[in-house]
Amino acid sequence: MEFISTRDVTLRLSASEVIKKGLSDDGGLFVPECFPTLSSEQMRALLPMSYQQRATAIMELYLSDYTHEEVEQCVNAAYSTPKFETPDIAHTVKLDNITSVCELWHGPTSAFKDMALQMLPQLLPLAIRKTGEERTVVILVATSGDTGKAALEGFRDVAGTRMVVFYPKDGVSDIQRLQMATQQGENVAVVAIDGNFDNAQSGVKALFSDRELAQRVARDGYLFSSANSINFGRLLPQIVYYFSAYCDLVNSGRLAFGDRVNFAVPTGNFGNILAGYYAMRMGLPVSRLICASNRNNVLTDFFASGTYDRNRPFYLTESPSMDILISSNLERLLFELAGRDDALVREWMSSLAERGTYSVPETVERAAQTVFYGGCCDSAGTSRAIERAYSQYGYTLDPHTAVAFAVAQDYREETGDSTQTVIMSTASPFKFSGSVLSALGRRVAADEFENLAALSELTGLHIPEPMALLQKLPVRFSDVCDKGDMERAVLDILQKK
Repeated sequence: MEFISTRDVTLRLSASEVIKKGLSDDGGLFVPECFPTLSSEQMRALLPMSYQQRATAIMELYLSDYTHEEVEQCVNAAYSTPKFETPDIAHTVKLDNITSVCELWHGPTSAFKDMALQMLPQLLPLAIRKTGEERTVVILVATSGDTGKAALEGFRDVAGTRMVVFYPKDGVSDIQRLQMATQQGENVAVVAIDGNFDNAQSGVKALFSDRELAQRVARDGYLFSSANSINFGRLLPQIVYYFSAYCDLVNSGRLAFGDRVNFAVPTGNFGNILAGYYAMRMGLPVSRLICASNRNNVLTDFFASGTYDRNRPFYLTESPSMDILISSNLERLLFELAGRDDALVREWMSSLAERGTYSVPETVERAAQTVFYGGCCDSAGTSRAIERAYSQYGYTLDPHTAVAFAVAQDYREETGDSTQTVIMSTASPFKFSGSVLSALGRRVAADEFENLAALSELTGLHIPEPMALLQKLPVRFSDVCDKGDMERAVLDILQKK
């Protein structure tokens, strides 16, 4: 298995090279040269397996320059207890006869990003050794909240790496900010920027594309890489939990083997739902992928019209990890829907960079609409979804999962589709306790830890231990930089040994 760039199909790299680099030199994203497909027999073989065994079986199809033993060791190190609270890792809960929730947030930072960012720190050191790299890998991360903490925790004190995380100063929850500001580890740094997530993401991409900067840091013994989902090593582990959720539905009797399933996914940067599309391409019987956006509904409009236009107001919402107008991983989907035409992708991405918009031809638009349904939910709708799930099912949603819950309901009412649907739950409700309490009609305190306690008392759920301990940890990172000064911030950090 080799990998090519969405903007240059002649470029071919191994899995370890792709994981080390993160982003292609031409600005494109790495994709597999083909999708390995699982036969019916191979799918059936996954049913009795543990999550770790399923992960090994699926990921090694792409990691051809890693041995079976290496992949297995990486998987077992990533998905272990007590790192994850539940032995099944991605726990599936039944709400009603046609709706389930797949909880992806039982890892150390209480967000679905742990599913990939416990695995990538296992894969990257091996990739460094396999490619003969002697420089220290500097991992640059832009985060809208959850990726930053998960990456910091995953790469904490990993030999041969350093990490710099950028987040929007006013665009994360108080708990998310505290999680990053108190991060332990001698190889990590965190910087807030005066700007939004798109500014942070564009800034990080600009650093990757700056060849003069790359040469400068190389002289100091450094190499840039990424832990965002632009890195295929981040995206790959996410494919696994779609297969695993399907297997769990079959094993529980909620689904007959071979029947199709819908997935409703709260979506910002498009990596999570893209992993579901990749699973479908590998043979998972997916009917529809329901792409759920908040008030920043650029993806909803794209799937409805075939035009992507980020020239619109940017909103800060109660689901901050979805407050995104430039969904980077959509480029990978466009590459597939356009018949892997790298020239077309270059044209669209150039138009996006220069004018903030592009339009795809009708054939691509129809191909997207065959698989994807785009819907959105505003703040009032998010609150209603949290209240409805709690009153109807006794289930507590965080604001991101609530968006997916609401859009899935809208999809059913619009289409009459009664296909078994799995809502991919991306964060613990305790990460956004104030918003959840408010939606449930309870008082919201100024103190975030008082809200944690109140939500626990109300729902009977336990506060995740790492979150409960936050108030006892010292704040280590409080730097703020202008969105145009990210290069200087990185260089200053690297000068500090």
